[in-house]
Amino acid sequence: MHERIWTAALVVIGDEILSGRTQDKNIAQLATWLNAQGIRLAEVRVVADKQDAIVEAVNTLRARNDYCFTTGGIGPTHDDITVDAIAAALAVPVVVHPEARAALEAYYASKGGLTEARLRMARVPDGADLIVNRMSGAPGIRWGNIFILAGVPHIAAGMLDALTGTLEGGLPVVSRTIGCWVAESEIADLLGETERAQEGVSIGSYPFFRDGRVGANFVVRATDPVIVDRCVAILAEGLEARGFDAVDGGI
Repeated sequence: MHERIWTAALVVIGDEILSGRTQDKNIAQLATWLNAQGIRLAEVRVVADKQDAIVEAVNTLRARNDYCFTTGGIGPTHDDITVDAIAAALAVPVVVHPEARAALEAYYASKGGLTEARLRMARVPDGADLIVNRMSGAPGIRWGNIFILAGVPHIAAGMLDALTGTLEGGLPVVSRTIGCWVAESEIADLLGETERAQEGVSIGSYPFFRDGRVGANFVVRATDPVIVDRCVAILAEGLEARGFDAVDGGI
């Protein structure tokens, strides 16, 4: 029987990401966190601050994954349109969440009070729950299988921390790395045969050029550590048989 694989997708929202002004750090952060929850990040889409693009991405990705996360576009300025776009995707109105308003009022009590711009951060698609944000007052938002997070990585990290252990998931994926000074094309057959021989295993090949030599690191992933260890042993044996030294842990 196949183990149920839980998947998530991420929609990274923001013109600043697409322009190159800001480098995204949330993909790796979310992937690592999801893995610890037993959920695999299956796909990522980066979209501009345009409602149609956000609506299309969210509706497509939430339909074919167990969970859909978004990062960015939930601040106080006019171009923060994520909440409006997701409400449009869900065909529900936008409302001010009373608990979000209270949290923002408390946070900004000593910082000039709750202005109209700051109140924007209490707006949610109708029917949403809040994700606690201990970093900056403005909460994240959950609506069904959609999780709307901040774009600032350390704030997104705090929101993920608040979600830890609350999502239904499968078994965490474990991994081991083996490295070798070899061109990956020389051992492509070994990699393919090893992956096909073990159900539920994926082997990632990451070539590099260093010190005038070509090499590659191979990352073996599966939910069963016994299978991972077996695959690493098979790979190491196959590399040695072809005259190459295998380096446990990678190069």
